[in-house]
Amino acid sequence: MPKGASRVAERGLAGAARAFAGCALLALAGCTSSGLGLSPGPSPDIGAAPVPDVQAQPLVGPTVGQTVGTGPVRVGLILPLTQNGQPSSVGVAMGDAAQLAVEESGMNDVTLMIVDDHGAPDGAAQAGQAVIGAGAEIILGPLLAADVREVARVAKTAGRPVVAFSTDESVAQPGVYLLSFLIESYADKAAEYAVSKGKKNFAVLAPQSDYANVAVGEFQQAAQRLGARVVTVARYPAGQPQAGVQDLAGAPGGYDALFIPEQADGMPALAAALATSGVRTQILGTGVWNDPRVLRLPALQGAWFAAPDNAGFNAFAQRYKARFNAEPLRLASLSYDAASLVAALARAQGAQRYSPAVLTNPSGFNGVDGVFRFRAEGPNERGLAVMQISGGMATVVSPAAPRFPGA
Repeated sequence: MPKGASRVAERGLAGAARAFAGCALLALAGCTSSGLGLSPGPSPDIGAAPVPDVQAQPLVGPTVGQTVGTGPVRVGLILPLTQNGQPSSVGVAMGDAAQLAVEESGMNDVTLMIVDDHGAPDGAAQAGQAVIGAGAEIILGPLLAADVREVARVAKTAGRPVVAFSTDESVAQPGVYLLSFLIESYADKAAEYAVSKGKKNFAVLAPQSDYANVAVGEFQQAAQRLGARVVTVARYPAGQPQAGVQDLAGAPGGYDALFIPEQADGMPALAAALATSGVRTQILGTGVWNDPRVLRLPALQGAWFAAPDNAGFNAFAQRYKARFNAEPLRLASLSYDAASLVAALARAQGAQRYSPAVLTNPSGFNGVDGVFRFRAEGPNERGLAVMQISGGMATVVSPAAPRFPGA
């Protein structure tokens, strides 16, 4: 199976996130940093503590940046705050979300050093060296796969763990953990739910893209593990779904569900092609469909897709808006959860706070996006819900698990 998505695919996802400003998109089970623990349980009231009116301070060190918090544990946060000399809405929103997490934690556990990598590998390497030189015990970020590789190289030499936000599983390794929405998890959950509802024979309709390549490969493996079959795969050039729909319509019958790993931007054209094709079956998708542009498409009413539950993100978005007078972009919850995690571990875990044994605890952690845990080799596992599109909305038909099996 191909591992992860490319830098190109990630830039597409980041671009989609920018388009989501003002929308509470995917979903979550909310908690403050105090709810991020080694034994997931009921989350505390996420709105219980007021946020102090504090400002980030300039970072004293070899590069330009800011610090948030006054704690003894120093943490680096590397983000694309600017790209091509212009502010990056994704990087800025993720930085603001991390600042909110530290403020809500009480400001006394960590000092968060926020550094710009300019969305470039050489900038990421310089940022990694800067935060390590300034005493970082752990690095959060960067966002893009090529940048993560550079930070991982620098961090490994210094013996520092990394919690990054890339969707490309190929950059994960022991000591480099991904706190992101992985394509593989969406495909696995969609297949598992469909099989639980009696679907045994699947068709796949997918663009020729890095994102789809990973999703198709994972879905095929998941179906095989579950005792089901993928009986036909129709691919089409990006932006030309009619060709794939025609191939699918002409394929032999015998499938009872159709998996479509297409981005939200491409779904209106694909849905229009499906509507005129005569293809009628249960449709399956991924978490990027939790987007108003997709939810209102007539051809997708009744479709299922895997995603985090919405409740936690909605609550986080309210607090973010109250603090920064803006709606958070969807990816902002990742940096919020990462900063909440390191603050909670700094408070509770002593000198072993960022050791592999603590970070890969099988019980996992409970964050804005629900329960998650890091595997020893670097990727994450998440508790995902299954949504059904109905009446232009996403309704939970299978809730996300509140904890991992055996936890």
